[in-house]
Amino acid sequence: MKKLFALLLAMVMVLGLVACGPAGNDQTEPPKNNDNQTQAPEKGTEPPQTNAPEGKKYDGVTLNYWSMWSAGEPQATVIEQAAAAFEAETGAHINIEWKGRDINTLLSASLEAGDAIDIFEDDYNRIGNVYKDYTADLTEMAAAADYASHSYPIFAAQSIAWAGYLNSIVEQPQIGGIFYNRDAFEQASITDLPTTWAEFLDVCQKLKDAGIAPLAQDSAYCNFTFYNQLVRHLGEDGIAALRDNGHWAENEDAVAAAQELIDLINAGYLVDGAPDEYPASQNKVGTGEAAMVVCANYVTAEVDGVMGDTNWGLINYPAVEGGADPNSVYIGANGLAIASYSENKQAAFDFCMYLVTGEWDQKMADTAKQIPADPSNTCSYLPTAVDTLKNADATFGWCTGLNTHAAWGTMKTLFVELFEGKYATGADFCAAIDALY
Repeated sequence: MKKLFALLLAMVMVLGLVACGPAGNDQTEPPKNNDNQTQAPEKGTEPPQTNAPEGKKYDGVTLNYWSMWSAGEPQATVIEQAAAAFEAETGAHINIEWKGRDINTLLSASLEAGDAIDIFEDDYNRIGNVYKDYTADLTEMAAAADYASHSYPIFAAQSIAWAGYLNSIVEQPQIGGIFYNRDAFEQASITDLPTTWAEFLDVCQKLKDAGIAPLAQDSAYCNFTFYNQLVRHLGEDGIAALRDNGHWAENEDAVAAAQELIDLINAGYLVDGAPDEYPASQNKVGTGEAAMVVCANYVTAEVDGVMGDTNWGLINYPAVEGGADPNSVYIGANGLAIASYSENKQAAFDFCMYLVTGEWDQKMADTAKQIPADPSNTCSYLPTAVDTLKNADATFGWCTGLNTHAAWGTMKTLFVELFEGKYATGADFCAAIDALY
């Protein structure tokens, strides 16, 4: 995969020599109608960095960084410390604005207006698709820094596929699946992790027999659990066709996916109270009342932050007989991007790399209990996550096959009702979905 990433970078660089770059790369003019915005240089030139004679590399440079974190969060604390260290080493001052999780409601208009932003941070999918016209092309800088050796190939390949060039640096990778309490499994004498749905049901029964509820489920994540089950039957392409055309009740795979979850619920494999209001159910994994929860890896930090450290493990969502994409895995990430009109792209890129490699990336992973952005670093709380991401070649997103449907909000309500036991059969549930078309 590393060779594939390097080849993709090389192809993008060659294409850039024979044609104008896509909107949003270094050659794009800055947004108009902003009298206070410094105009970009002539095409094909890069503004010189501001350096004081005999000074540090970036003396006199200020980088405006819009972060998706809020002040006081573990991630924000590490970023502040890294920014101070970067300034001490290079002279560049990082002016951080904490925008919080709703940063996506601000970015499009702010980038279009040419607001003072050098670096911004958001979901890397949005950066690759929604903001790509306002992002710098990082291809050449990434090649010079050997970014391929410090990243997971699957993320860079997706960025290039979406934007036409590398337009973000992954800052916090995510992986989805079934997160489980190793101590609960040991208590139930479970040594072999399930890979199929039948094996998963056997594990659930062993846990129940040991007096441990197999599965926690918060209402906020009912859509993701159902989606995992549906992916195993149809794959994302099959789900997209179902989304566009309807006829759920006539689709044997959709009916089977819903029926399997109904049978799971009727067997008593959900913890008492499920589906709870977030985060009441997932916290029961931390107390030992429940053994497993379907989510992305950030659930581990959320639970530990409330309940104390849990001995976590990860199971890829089990395959179903005759299904599709049995080994695919959910991945996501936060990304760091550089505004196309930034006058200090190289300094901004260097700071991004400073954050996502080496000691600061390791500190971020340890402090925030997250997967390191650099696979050469260690994920101490979830050791299998790094290898799973390094080897990933088939992926799916967070309900991306369905979440663009016009009735997605109502669909999510129906998924909660499914886990509440309101549908007798999978066919009944699918008929309720069809009613939305």
